[in-house]
Amino acid sequence: MKKSILVFVMIITVVIFSNCHSSRKAMAETKVTYENNMQTLVMNNCAPCHIPAKNGNKKALDNYVALKDNIDNIIHRIELHPGERGFMPFKRDRLSDSTIAVFKKWKEEGMLQ
Repeated sequence: MKKSILVFVMIITVVIFSNCHSSRKAMAETKVTYENNMQTLVMNNCAPCHIPAKNGNKKALDNYVALKDNIDNIIHRIELHPGERGFMPFKRDRLSDSTIAVFKKWKEEGMLQ
């Protein structure tokens, strides 16, 4: 009886861990796109300064082409730390490493729309 319970527990454990592994793999394969990811990040972290519709008066980053054309400069500036010249977002806390990673991943994956 003890053997059957032990075998049953082992089978359940294997099933659970195999499902966890496949879901992580699926998450890792998700592509970052402008419409699904970047547009929201820019609106949440670069507004109002870079969003003309919100009375921003800095370089507009409110569309795919503008973000794509400026991605290298954006990544450089968001990787800086407060107090360093060119740091963005100006007068705000530094973006989290995970948010910065999304910008980098979008560039690495070819800046999908």
